Amino acid sequence: MARQGVEGGKTYGSLLEPLRHLKNSEFSSVTFRRTTKQIRNTGALWDSATSVYAKVGGFISTPSTLEFRYRTGMKIQFAHMEYEKNKYDWQGTQIPLIQFEELTHFTSGQFWYMLSRNRSTSGVPGYIRATCNADSESWVRGLVDWWIDKESGYAIPERAGVIRWFIRVNDELHWADTPQELLATYGDKQIPKSFTFIPAKLEDNQIFMQEDPAYAANLDALPYVDRMQLKFGNWNIKATAGTLFRREWFPVQEAHPPLKRVIRYWDRAATLPNPQNPDPDWTVGTKIGLGTDERFYVLHVVRFRNTPAKVEEAIKRMAQQDGVGVEVHLEMDPGQAGVAEKNTYTKLLRGYDLKFPRPAADKVTRAKPASAQAENGNIVLLRGNWNEDFLTECENFPEGKKDQVDTLSGGVNALAGAQDGEYTDSMAQPTEEAQPPVASDPEGTVDLNW
Repeated sequence: MARQGVEGGKTYGSLLEPLRHLKNSEFSSVTFRRTTKQIRNTGALWDSATSVYAKVGGFISTPSTLEFRYRTGMKIQFAHMEYEKNKYDWQGTQIPLIQFEELTHFTSGQFWYMLSRNRSTSGVPGYIRATCNADSESWVRGLVDWWIDKESGYAIPERAGVIRWFIRVNDELHWADTPQELLATYGDKQIPKSFTFIPAKLEDNQIFMQEDPAYAANLDALPYVDRMQLKFGNWNIKATAGTLFRREWFPVQEAHPPLKRVIRYWDRAATLPNPQNPDPDWTVGTKIGLGTDERFYVLHVVRFRNTPAKVEEAIKRMAQQDGVGVEVHLEMDPGQAGVAEKNTYTKLLRGYDLKFPRPAADKVTRAKPASAQAENGNIVLLRGNWNEDFLTECENFPEGKKDQVDTLSGGVNALAGAQDGEYTDSMAQPTEEAQPPVASDPEGTVDLNW
């Protein structure tokens, strides 16, 4: 059975589930999260479990284990399954109750393999419980398809909790309303398994809403896609053009208020158009500041295509023009190539405040904080001839080119922890060594218009 819901009580439901068998000395359960950190984080699953189980006589086996025991002999264990191979750690086990917290975080291979471990000699037939949030791109979407309206993506109310039956034939699931239908069609070589899906929303957990009334506002502040998934449980919504950024979300102004901190965030490329690659990525440098009104101001965007040497030269000229008060953030590739590039730019931009971020998350995940800020009108563009290209790319994201959105995301994320008084207008003046900007290659890719 799968449960969906944002703070609809699904986690506490999972914690309480094993306690139904508290007096059964042969009963045990394992609850999985993808990583141990997700179990042990402050306020996460382990903290909640400790609070619940201590009230009914549960005690921790040893400080290093993630296991509660009871004097009746029943035990409750928590475990991770971070890597695909971790499923084989459970070979030879029999687990009466297996639970998955956030099933969409696990692979289908991990889930289906663990069904083979769901055995019991406790007198309680083996069963599985799983919680999840809506995710249109997860394999779980297909598993719950019958319970979801195909047009709207929302759970069908009258199907909530309705039990259906399935068997797997030639690696494909076959469903029916009763086990007898499956047995009549496919014979009795397999025993049909039952499955149901119960949707839940925040409003279903009135106690939680009373304890933390601000949580609904936190969900409302999420980016549009996350909000539709996590607050409303939409199984169809996903990041497509127009869902993360819309042009009307970006006010355009002639001026900006005093700025607390300013950076120029670079996403570099080093290829000219050629017959094999007629439309390569752009080198983009986005200058963005945090205003005293706590809004983000995109002050200038420059983008061009050129050779590696010309890219380095142009970045140096742009730093000279911006002034030493503007931080220079240069995304670095992982591995030895990134180390060499870091050394090169450290020498090239001696005297400037340099940062070398190494983004680990995917582009869509990194863009979500900027998406939320933009939707709330907190990202303002300073009027310039770069506005149209910038807005077009943002609207098309994550399709098409992503270079300008990457620098916007990086800039917003870097400025999120800005402190007061770090930037003054005098810092915006070019350094004495500033030179006119370098024009593009004679063959021409773009006029920088600095």
